[in-house]
Amino acid sequence: MLYRKFGKADEMVSILGFGCMRLPVIPGGAMCDIDEEKAIKLIRHAIDEGVNYIDTAYPYHGTGFETGGNSELLVAKALKDGYRKKVKVATKLPTWLVNTQEDFDRYLNEQLERLETDCIDFYLVHTIKSQLWSVLKEIRINDCLDRAIKDGRIKYAGFSYHDKLPLFKEVVDYYNWSFCLMQYNYMDDKYQAGTEGLKYASERGLGIVVMEPLRGGKLAGNVPEEVKDIINQASVKRTPADLALKWVWNHPEVSLLLSGMNSMEQLEENLKSANEGEANSLTAEDLNTVEKVKTVFNKKIKVNCTGCEYCMPCPAGVDISTCFTMYNNYHIYGREFAAVASKIDTYYMLVPPEHRPSNCVECGRCETHCPQGISIVEELRKVNAVFNK
Repeated sequence: MLYRKFGKADEMVSILGFGCMRLPVIPGGAMCDIDEEKAIKLIRHAIDEGVNYIDTAYPYHGTGFETGGNSELLVAKALKDGYRKKVKVATKLPTWLVNTQEDFDRYLNEQLERLETDCIDFYLVHTIKSQLWSVLKEIRINDCLDRAIKDGRIKYAGFSYHDKLPLFKEVVDYYNWSFCLMQYNYMDDKYQAGTEGLKYASERGLGIVVMEPLRGGKLAGNVPEEVKDIINQASVKRTPADLALKWVWNHPEVSLLLSGMNSMEQLEENLKSANEGEANSLTAEDLNTVEKVKTVFNKKIKVNCTGCEYCMPCPAGVDISTCFTMYNNYHIYGREFAAVASKIDTYYMLVPPEHRPSNCVECGRCETHCPQGISIVEELRKVNAVFNK
């Protein structure tokens, strides 16, 4: 495992972090139904192989954003038997529920209990967007963080970001952050904070954690045959996932990236890549391969959805993330997309009538939570038009 210095924090972190937003779930179960035995085995194996950064958040693997999910509880179980001492734990304040400094303290204290720890190593102000940022400034979130660091409840303060570049720079300059979490991959180098934001934060001493390095899995796994052909033509043979991860690690500004690994196969592949993820190690041929692959994807992807499911649950029952996945797969893989991409027979088997876009009441609630700023209501109309033919 390779390690890098984590910005202002006096810590060395593994370049691969374990993201606990997409843990394995019980077959046929909902997102809240974590397969605990399998999840704990994965997390502990990652730690045994050198991963020392475990990332979770208040709502992960829950039924909604208003109550805590099961991810933090699972992490606490996984870190028993001496594993807590081997890692740094990161979790996130549910900013959308915080309107006062008292709210900040209440949720932080609850998370300490859920994680069964007396100090959270890396505490993030979650999902900063313009509408949330104004409230956070009004309650003086900086004072809350200073107080929590002083009394020992958190060690380092950071933020996760889901908005445009100008606000990102404002947030970076607002407080003496130790680190930040931002979306970055070879398809999103100009999206949200992008490369310019990456360099801006790094120049100011922040450690950089990257989320969605595989764009919700879309840059790995069942990529189009055209993409596979391009990658296979390179002199150094790589898998699509390996190429995407190493593209992120190639940036010296990046401290680590998070991967939501939910199978031992994924974990082992990523661990292998992490042993070779040096900065500035990609060749001119590698970078040219990435540019060719980007061209292919850009022509095919219709909805910029990463499958984070922040839009869920939908009050009308629409399975938004799956609908967009099927819609994108339809355009990437063609009419036979389901068998190729999802190993099911049809869209209609994966998305039952009660979860289809035709049930959308256009309330817009989903759009207020979408980190990607997708016009979800409009895109669902397009999905409905395609699959209702």
